[in-house]
Amino acid sequence: MRALALLVSLAFLAACRSGSGTARDAAPVSPRNLFNGRDLTGWHEDVPSRDSDSNVSAAFVVRDGKLLSLGNPQGHLITDAAYRDYRLVVEYRWAGEAGNCGVLVHASQPRRLYGMFPQSVECQMHAGNAGDFWCIGEDIVVPDMETRRGPQQQWGTDGDKLRRIRNLTDDSEHPPGEWNQMVIECRGRSIDVWVNGDLVNRGTDCTADSGQIALQAEGVEVEFRRLELSPLAGT
Repeated sequence: MRALALLVSLAFLAACRSGSGTARDAAPVSPRNLFNGRDLTGWHEDVPSRDSDSNVSAAFVVRDGKLLSLGNPQGHLITDAAYRDYRLVVEYRWAGEAGNCGVLVHASQPRRLYGMFPQSVECQMHAGNAGDFWCIGEDIVVPDMETRRGPQQQWGTDGDKLRRIRNLTDDSEHPPGEWNQMVIECRGRSIDVWVNGDLVNRGTDCTADSGQIALQAEGVEVEFRRLELSPLAGT
């Protein structure tokens, strides 16, 4: 019996260590869909322009089984729940013209920046820059920080401070109209980002380790067909 138990344990460990390499230590477990393909259950919109005009249209809709960020009115779609220690798989494409959008993790205080952006770390989807970090009231550390962020005396998390941390690659995105996959792994105070299988950013010592997840409406239409969250084992 002991021998059998040992063999089972070794097989389990081998299974956890195999795979694509997108997780650093342990395989995720119990994936759940944050988008059900029918409606926006589990999410809520924050559209500042609606404060003064209740007739402002929705910024996010469900169409043909996909979640669509219309780009305008600008705002965010935010999960009702907060999360920590997870892998988030996002599959997206530009519905027409490529442009700007993003996935925000560890989101907390609404409208923390410019009366629009919630306090968070943004994992950029902007065409040509997917995987950049943008610091919005939170901060994070990467290797070669001055090369990728600029002069240290100008770093910050508000206003016109240097909030952008450039990604590691320039050619990981697919052409507009094709589907992209972004994987965001938040473990403790680390955030790793992959785009189409390429590691495009890795940050540590984040000033937050949990929060809501948000999608942007920021000027152009973006389709999402997969938003799948898996808690990370061993955390």
